[in-house]
Amino acid sequence: MKPPGTVPAEAGEHRWPRGQTGTAYRPDRRLVLGGSLTLAAAVVVGGRALLTPATVSAAADPSAADHTSRIVLGDSLVRLVRAQVLVPEKLRAIYARRGGIPGELEAALKSPALEPIVLTRENAALYVNLLWPVGLANRMRANNNSPINGRMRFGFASVGGWTLGTAPNGGFDFNHHAIVVLTPEQDARAARVARATYRPCCDNSTFFQDCNHGSALLGLLALGAAQGLSEDDLYGEALAFNAHWFADQYRLSAVFFKSTTKREWAQLDPRVVLSAKYSSASGWRANVAGRGDGPGSRAAPSGPGCSA
Repeated sequence: MKPPGTVPAEAGEHRWPRGQTGTAYRPDRRLVLGGSLTLAAAVVVGGRALLTPATVSAAADPSAADHTSRIVLGDSLVRLVRAQVLVPEKLRAIYARRGGIPGELEAALKSPALEPIVLTRENAALYVNLLWPVGLANRMRANNNSPINGRMRFGFASVGGWTLGTAPNGGFDFNHHAIVVLTPEQDARAARVARATYRPCCDNSTFFQDCNHGSALLGLLALGAAQGLSEDDLYGEALAFNAHWFADQYRLSAVFFKSTTKREWAQLDPRVVLSAKYSSASGWRANVAGRGDGPGSRAAPSGPGCSA
């Protein structure tokens, strides 16, 4: 039985209601657990190709250094397991082919993790998949007005692609469980940041969590807000995690901003970098990967797809 709102795999695309778009769930692309997305593109400023990902120095690479977050997982994974949104055996089966789940994260499935998240190139993809169900299943007041919360809920990649729980489709768990307890103010704070942040695999904000990266980042923002982080702190965390999840894209972004603003990555305003202009799929292609507004400029190369 196919989840409601999906189309047969052979159809190749999702039929969205008029005026609504998103990353569609395709049954043959359910759970892709891999590294950051790769894009063989060059930053173009004034019509001149500056460099490709392979030529960016480590000093200009936002994902070169590990990121010690101010956010902890706490008991979020324990709650996911109790709610059967996440079945540990299913997660272990996937990572058995990749050397297993790191010990500290294996422990977090059974008891609260109170140490700050340390995000690395090696574990970045795993954190996408640990935070994905947090954002998907967590009950938020703001989600009552989410674009996901409608009759097409089961058809988005973020929900239809989540198959590591007991429900046949993540849509059954959407906004349904108290995974991260938020006060009204914390809920609103996380939602404000989510509505203003984007990722280079989609043209929708984090709040419109139509793919796994959107769900994961919304889960991170909820955790951070619940733990007392300010909006500025949340923007900083969102950029650090996006920069590890989309390493090639933000590596080029770092060089682009250095070339155009003379500022190092650490000096940039995360609100600007994460805006639709510079972090949405179309914005990144038009304004970072290729500039189409100057003499001699060329069209932007194709951007990344969403691994969901």
